[in-house]
Amino acid sequence: MQEDFLHYIWKHKKIKFNSLKTVIGEPIVVTSVGQHNHNSGPDFFNAKVKIGEQLWAGNVEIHIKSSDWFLHNHEQDKAYDNVILHVVWEYDTEVFRKDNTAIPTLQLKDFVDRDMLHNYERLFAKQNKWINCENEFALVDGFVLSNWLERLYFERLERKSETIEMLLVESKNDWEAVLFKMLTKNFGLKVNGESFFSLAQSIDFSIIRKTQSNQQVLEALLLGQAGLLEQKVEDAYYLTLNKEYQFLKQKFNIQHHQVLPIQFFRLRPPNFPTIRLSQLASLYYNHQNLFSKIIEINKLEDFYELFNVSTSTFWKTHYTFNKESKLSTKKLSKSFIDLLLINTILPIKFCYSKQKGKDVESEIIKIAEALASEKNSIIDAYNSLKKISKSSLESQALIQLKTEYCDKNKCLQCAIGNSLINK
Repeated sequence: MQEDFLHYIWKHKKIKFNSLKTVIGEPIVVTSVGQHNHNSGPDFFNAKVKIGEQLWAGNVEIHIKSSDWFLHNHEQDKAYDNVILHVVWEYDTEVFRKDNTAIPTLQLKDFVDRDMLHNYERLFAKQNKWINCENEFALVDGFVLSNWLERLYFERLERKSETIEMLLVESKNDWEAVLFKMLTKNFGLKVNGESFFSLAQSIDFSIIRKTQSNQQVLEALLLGQAGLLEQKVEDAYYLTLNKEYQFLKQKFNIQHHQVLPIQFFRLRPPNFPTIRLSQLASLYYNHQNLFSKIIEINKLEDFYELFNVSTSTFWKTHYTFNKESKLSTKKLSKSFIDLLLINTILPIKFCYSKQKGKDVESEIIKIAEALASEKNSIIDAYNSLKKISKSSLESQALIQLKTEYCDKNKCLQCAIGNSLINK
């Protein structure tokens, strides 16, 4: 038994409220359960409870055993002087306030529905399970599931907004600069994401603005900052980029010692940092006001057109400076653009619209539902329980579900857990 479950029972009135009595037999009529307090102090503030013939207004404290009151030293704490009812699972001793007056006690186990208790115990049974409800997940009502996943999707957008808002403060509310940093990070994918982000952080965006009208200069800046122009290579293009980068370093007083090392290991050639940084340079060369264009676009096909960029000419026949390869255009693939939309573009649009007081939820849902589901171990595991993830909306929601609810045993705050407990 966990206190969280007792909080849940009290807050949502999951007990036989028409027949409540204290442990000494006084009738209890609950007018208001109070406001749930998640900080220090009593568990519920401003409750209204009639005990016997007396109507009380005050706080409610909840424990597994009534003796926990003394275990937590509440009898010595003024914050608990206004407790009007002690709600416990098991009554094992009488409890007193600091002034030695007895506190009426409600023993919950006498009034809880047996089926709900059984469902709770089964859900939290100590077994070797991936998630608590894996045996019942497939039985959850489809309407409950779809509504909950949509809410979880926006929870995840809110979480991503925290990073965006932090970057906005750093950049003095420069949305173009924030977009560049977020995009650069996601161009690095999982392997080089943090390295690419540190690269973006190392360059003031004003320098990007001043160099983006020349694709070769911008490419030299990005590759140089990434530490990819520090080799001994005799190729003419490499030497040109290196010379350009050395000029830019001196002109803008650029430092790159804080940039994390870039990795090639275990990457497929299309994801080599040389290719991704050239594509990023091409994107900013072709679109001088990228943020404004992203905010204006509301159709998926227009995003695909916007991101229809490839590398510079040199990289069409190279993956590294040292070796020539077969000719290929090396455009951003549809699947890569999808990742940019999921992890950067939609969170940026959501955060910007929220700041401006605009409602774009339906627009974002439409795009998210049109994007294919991501593929990873979390999504595969949920799909093995019930084929559920068909779009990026579901896959992002399921990641939020696993990391913020399932892994933290927050079944009582989860619509799925609630439906199973109250089944």
